[in-house]
Formats: sequence, structure tokens, C-alpha cells
Amino acid sequence: MIRLEYFDKNDFKQLIDWVSSEELMVNWSGNLFRFPLSENSLDWYIEDTNVLPASEAYNYKAIDDDGTIVGHISLGAISEKNKAARISRVFVAQEHQGKGICYQMAKQLLKIGFEELKLHRISLGVYDTNAAAIKCYEKAGLKIEGIHRDVLLHKDVYWTIIEMSILEDEWRALNA
Repeated sequence: MIRLEYFDKNDFKQLIDWVSSEELMVNWSGNLFRFPLSENSLDWYIEDTNVLPASEAYNYKAIDDDGTIVGHISLGAISEKNKAARISRVFVAQEHQGKGICYQMAKQLLKIGFEELKLHRISLGVYDTNAAAIKCYEKAGLKIEGIHRDVLLHKDVYWTIIEMSILEDEWRALNA
């Protein structure tokens, strides 16, 4: 079982070690950061986050039953007016992939979004080449809404994003 705890400065080194290539960096964060990831850029990333009840973003580390940090996930772009937010920067450590951790992280974050933050809609974007992540999000109940073609240029190759979302009534039906 995975639990989510706030990501803080003590977790920087772990994330920096995980994001060991430019390709991983872009897959994790798009163009938000420059490679290599640094403590200075992560300082900026967590500034003004994780402040309940009204923050612009919540950044989490995922911890398994043994107390090992196995991943990272964020809920941001929070709109109180629209009761909406966006899942972003999902990362499962390579040695922990294929164990259902992405699914557990997504389910925990959806629970926070719908139960604690009282959101109506949670969305995300995932690169179309990341079949495992798409499958994970579909299993968690998100539905494909559309495609943004060629939105990110990385090393002379355009990347396409699949947009997905789940509404609170859909989430409640899955968790009844």
C-alpha cells in the first residue's frame, strides 16, 4: 500500500538521483525544468505549495509499507472557482515500476482531490508514447478527452499529449 506525504527539501536528492537523463526530465516535467535537475530549481518548485486549505499546488512523495520513497506526484493548477485541478509530474522510481505504484498514487491523489479539496474535476496530460501511464490512469478511472498533437519539441522530435480527466460523480461511482 502506498501513502502520500508532502514532498519537501529533504526529498530533493532522491528526486535528483531518479531524474538521471534529459529524456526522463522531459517525460516527468515537460519544459518546466532544465536538465540536470538542481536543488535551486526544486526550491522554486516547492515554494508556496503544500499549504492547506488553499494552495496552488500540492507536491507529494509516495512511500511504500517499508518506508521507502518510491515515487512523486503533484496536484496543481487548482481553481477554487471551477473546483478543478490537474495531476502533474508523476514519477515512479525505475526499480519500482510495474508494481501498481502509479495506480495507487493516482487513487490516493484523487481521494485527496475529491474528498479533502472538494473538487469537481481532475485532469492530466500524458505523452502518447507512455502506454503504461495511460493504462494506469484509465484503471484509476480517468477518461481520454482528446489529443494535443505535437505540443513539445524535444531533440527535433515533437511529442503529443493525451488529455484525460475524471469528474467527482465518476470517481464516487468507482469508489462506492
